[in-house]
Amino acid sequence: MSRDEQLKERWEQVVTILSDKFADGDTLDLDAIIYLIGVQELGKFKRRFKKDDKVNLMHIAICRLLEPYGYYEFDYFDADGWPHYKVKEQLPSLKAGEQSILMKGAIVDYFIEKGVIE
Repeated sequence: MSRDEQLKERWEQVVTILSDKFADGDTLDLDAIIYLIGVQELGKFKRRFKKDDKVNLMHIAICRLLEPYGYYEFDYFDADGWPHYKVKEQLPSLKAGEQSILMKGAIVDYFIEKGVIE
């Protein structure tokens, strides 16, 4: 199986698992999955988030997802328990499709690391 086929298969596994658990079977998109990862990384599950918080949660998720790729490094938790990351290496300029593939690959790796998929 090619790397692209394997990524597609694993991505579909992640989408199915998360959609069944959090969206009553509706299909979650990439942004929704990134948001869920942000909530997971923050660890405050039973809370309502404001619009600005939601943007920050997605930022946390992106930093966490791209940390193993060497783009970000965890720095500290602030007084409210929000994680902060520092940039280690600037992201390369990527087209929209390339960004999507990078993020899907990072999400698949995240869920493999967490033991959700193989």
